[in-house]
Formats: sequence, structure tokens, C-alpha cells
Amino acid sequence: MYLGLDIGRQYVKMVLAEKTKDSFKVIDAGSRLVPEPNTAFDPEKIDHSHCVMAVKELFRQQGFNPKRAKGLITGINGSSASIKQITTMEMPSDELESAMTFEARKHIPMDGTDAVIDYQIIGSNKKEVDKIDVGLVACTKGVLNGHLELLKECNLKPGIVDVNPIAMSNAFSFVKNIPDDGLVVMLDIGSVSSTLVVYGKGEQFFTRDLPIGGHHFVKELSEKKDIGYIEAQDGLFKEGLTLLKQDIDQGGDVGIAERTVYDNLIEDMRRSLRFYAKQTGQSFFLKIFLTGGAAITPGLASMVNEKLNIECSVFNPFESVEGGSDISSVNNSQFATALGLGIRGGMNIG
Repeated sequence: MYLGLDIGRQYVKMVLAEKTKDSFKVIDAGSRLVPEPNTAFDPEKIDHSHCVMAVKELFRQQGFNPKRAKGLITGINGSSASIKQITTMEMPSDELESAMTFEARKHIPMDGTDAVIDYQIIGSNKKEVDKIDVGLVACTKGVLNGHLELLKECNLKPGIVDVNPIAMSNAFSFVKNIPDDGLVVMLDIGSVSSTLVVYGKGEQFFTRDLPIGGHHFVKELSEKKDIGYIEAQDGLFKEGLTLLKQDIDQGGDVGIAERTVYDNLIEDMRRSLRFYAKQTGQSFFLKIFLTGGAAITPGLASMVNEKLNIECSVFNPFESVEGGSDISSVNNSQFATALGLGIRGGMNIG
């Protein structure tokens, strides 16, 4: 079996996936808070030691010895890596590797001497003959070494290191059929940032990190209602966006107060989708799928739908997956990246 481990700032998540004859089966899934339970989450105070403790507690909680896993697959957050899809001439693998190093310096804003580069051939370019589309990924040596050191502190043997936006899209492709036409949009809402991914069959893969997450949802409610962080967190989980409705009825319409953190997030999404459409000429966005810890905030999906005029729903990564119905969780959407990491181990690529 393969262990997909998603180490976030507020939660660590794991999914155990077993390769079957034709697909994968989910064996187990679990999550664990990084900060102490019933304490306000402060991202500035979370360090490696907290993550190490949370990972170890997660394995203990799930009754799982990570040494039983055939492979460990972890991911680097999208904010710490650069992902670009480029089109290049078809060429032998050794020449392609040299070309990708050169391309990385052109497309990825980091010092080439300090970059760790990987790539994967996506397929033939549908517009230009003799050209291929390649997914190019890079991060700094410091980011990769820090990630590997964290795993070693958890007494884990580092295996495949993926990038979370790609793992998330792999989970979606595994669960859903990608339409022949149109684009799928995914928004993974983490604790301090969110990752937007846009892709479709034969279309440009695009990802962007947005600097708003679930922590900002809670923090804003706490400040506006003058209540404690934990009370705001619990209230948001139960009642959602209704807690931010205006106290004064204006002209018979009761709506979300202007310039909330949700408006800012949606505006960032709008700008990103406009940028994608301008760069590619493609703007047929079929649906937005929300994943991550704050994805199930009541009223959020309907607000995104209303503001962007694109259908929006919460993504369940265990939908129609063998073993998925046996997973007991309040929020399945938080396991999307961990599932993508888990099945990556059995794909035998890269």
C-alpha cells in the first residue's frame, strides 16, 4: 500500500491507497491538528517541531506503522514551488533534460543554480505538429532539503516528493471523468493560503497561490463579532457565512457585508481566471470544485457560484472510489491532496 501524507500548516492528513488490478482502493484516511486542540491557531507560532509531533500523533491515532507502506509520497505546497506548462520541440530524452534546465531559467523566477527541476511530458501539442507539452516543476534546494529534513525528524524514509497542485488534479482525474471540452477549476482552501488550479483535456495547466485561507475566515469573524478564536471557528463551521450578515437591513436586502475576506478571495479567483482566459484564449469554465479544510464552510460554494456565475460545489475525493464509503470523516474534501499523493505512488511515473 502507498502512504500519501499531506503536511499542512494547521492539519496533517494521510490516505492509504492500495493498487488493485485496474485502479486503487482506499484503505484508510485520517487527519490531525498541528496546534494543540482547543487553542487558537497562530501560523507564526507553528514550526517543524509541531508538525513532527502532529505526524507522529496521526499515525498513533490511526494505529498505523508507516514502515508497512510500500512507499511514502509527500507534497510541497504550491506557494513553495513553481509549476509551468510549456510547449517545446519533440526531442530525445537527454536533449529534453538539457532543454528543460534552460527553459526553467526562462520561465521560473528563481536562481537556476539553486533550483531543483523536474518535468513530465504531458503529450503532443494539439495545435502544433512535432511539438509536445511538458509540465515543468521547480523549487529551491532549501525548500526541498527542509521538507526532507522534516520527514527524517518524523522517522520517515523520504520517497516520492510531488507538488500539491498536481497531486490535487491527479485526485480529481482519478475520481471524475475530465470532459472533452471545457475547463475544470479547483480551489484548495488551506489554512493561510489557497491554491487555484485550472485544467482540461489538451488545455493549458495553470496554478496560482492565493494569499487567503480558512485562518483568515476565522480571524475576520473573531474581530468583527468580538469573540474568541475558538468560538468563531466553531460558529463558522456550524453556521458559515450567515454569521457575517449585516446587522442592519438595508432596503429589504440582507447580504454579506462588503469587502469581507470572502469577497477578496473571490476577486483573486476572478483575476486569476481572467488572466488564464487572456493568456490561452480559453474561458469555458465548466465548474469550480472546492477542496481543503475550509471548503465546507456553509454558504461558501453558493457565494462563489453567485459572484462568478460558475457552478460550484465541494469535491469529495472518495466519491465512487473503492473503500471510500468506509472512511468516516466530517470533511472528506480535506483529503483530496493526500489521495492524489497516495495514488501517485502506484503510477510508476517520474
